[in-house]
Amino acid sequence: MDYSVVIVAAGQGKRMKAGKNKLLLPLRQEPVIIHTVRVFERDPSCRQIVLVTNQEEIELMKELIKQHQITKVIAFVIGGNERQHSVKNGIEAISGEGIVLIHDGARPFIHPKTIHILVKKASEQGAATVGVPVKDTIKRVTAGQVKHTLNRSELWAVQTPQAFSLPLLKMAHDKAEDVQFLGTDDASLIEWIGHDVVIVEGDYHNIKLTTPEDLVFAEAIMQEREK
Repeated sequence: MDYSVVIVAAGQGKRMKAGKNKLLLPLRQEPVIIHTVRVFERDPSCRQIVLVTNQEEIELMKELIKQHQITKVIAFVIGGNERQHSVKNGIEAISGEGIVLIHDGARPFIHPKTIHILVKKASEQGAATVGVPVKDTIKRVTAGQVKHTLNRSELWAVQTPQAFSLPLLKMAHDKAEDVQFLGTDDASLIEWIGHDVVIVEGDYHNIKLTTPEDLVFAEAIMQEREK
């Protein structure tokens, strides 16, 4: 089943402490963003990619996409003040209807099989997200004091991609903009308008590269996949 994808690459990546956009950092001699985009470039079911980036990096991103012979990027879109605004800008550039995925540029290890399951669920239910069950015990803490231990069996760590019917996602973003509601992710906007979101179990390799330690994990994941 065909889909479109908006890849969000407009963050600052301050926690990476690299002095530049973390998506431009090299991973096996290629920028992180290229590893991420290439997953969708190689997937026959992906028909178009929209890349959301910073104003000051848009020409660099265009050059990288050209240099690495990525052909499915149909638009480079400037990000907004918040991630939610960046996604809204991105989905406005999608042509046609169908299913659209929203994916973090800093998650280069999403598996195509997971993508295909996600797209199928979204086509059936309207909204779906990838996630994994949490491994650790989670406690609610207030002012340094533990107040409550949450039921771990009900807790999932949500990842991306998140997949939606494009009209449904546009409606949710429009309504949120009207009342200036800011969600934590796109799935939370769908929940906010009263629509169910299905969860698809992914894997723990689908990490978001956020801190310097994550680059060490990324190298280990690449070595494991090579085996």
